This record gives sequence, C-alpha cells and structure tokens, in this order.
Amino acid sequence: MPGLRPDVRAPAAWVLALPVRAYRLVFSPWVGFNCRYHPTCSAYALEALARHGALRGTWLALRRIGRCHPWGRSGIDNVPD
Repeated sequence: MPGLRPDVRAPAAWVLALPVRAYRLVFSPWVGFNCRYHPTCSAYALEALARHGALRGTWLALRRIGRCHPWGRSGIDNVPD
C-alpha cells in the first residue's frame, strides 16, 4: 500500500535536528533574535532536515548559515522544494 512505507531519512534527520533544537532552547535566548533572514537559520535547518532528509537538509542548512554574514543579503529565504 502506498504511503505506509516509513521514510528512511527520518531517523538520521531527527538525530541531526537535536543539536539545532538544543541551540534554540539554550543559546538562542541569550544570543537574541536578530537573524538576517526569515525564517531564522535554526528554523530553516529544522525544516530542511524534515523536508529533505539528513544529507540534503544538512547541506541546505550549512549553505544558509554560510550566507548569514554582515555583507550578505537579508529577507525571506524559504527552504526550496
């Protein structure tokens, strides 16, 4: 039956999302909410991992963090389909 097969990417993506969730819980309140992009980099990382799995989600998150610097762009930057 279609749709009943579990997503094999989910366990690895879930494990990789743990440090991001820890950052949001522990460090984010101390650092402040001053991200250049919307959604924030941590929210982007969680969404990328959930939508694209461990490998591509990690690549997208690292690429996004690399773009987040004082001379970079800002604004809305959604996770690609």
